[in-house]
Amino acid sequence: MAQQLWFLRHGEAEPHDARPDADRRLTQRGEEQARIAGAALAALDISFQLVLSSPRVRALDTARLACEELRHERVVIDDALSGGFEIDDALVLAAAAGEDKRILFVGHDPDFTQIVRDLTGGEIDMKKGGVAGVRMRTARRAELLVLLRPREISLLARVR
Repeated sequence: MAQQLWFLRHGEAEPHDARPDADRRLTQRGEEQARIAGAALAALDISFQLVLSSPRVRALDTARLACEELRHERVVIDDALSGGFEIDDALVLAAAAGEDKRILFVGHDPDFTQIVRDLTGGEIDMKKGGVAGVRMRTARRAELLVLLRPREISLLARVR
């Protein structure tokens, strides 16, 4: 199996003026989006050797809720995912994880949209609670495996 990088954008969060940005929490809908994303990935029989999350509350809670559904026990917090996460950051973390691993990054946009674009050349739109998966082909090129919006993720989660 070639290395796969998966990206889960955090679920819907409180408004920007609710509290400092790093402390913004998921709304009830955002919590549901996170659980459903994990359930959908589990329904697709996708498991991860490593889950990395932004330390921002909304992303970390998304990671933890999704991982409960995936029965993945450990979320690793990495400050690089907090904002300004770029292709080189993703590739360094992926290389550290080892070849032939499936890695889930949980964080923010526009970072994830740009990384998927840089890796695949494809124009995508990562929705809150959305998922994108790529399979690495070379050190800096990948093919898009899937791009799922929350409405598609909900349909997949029901299959479980």
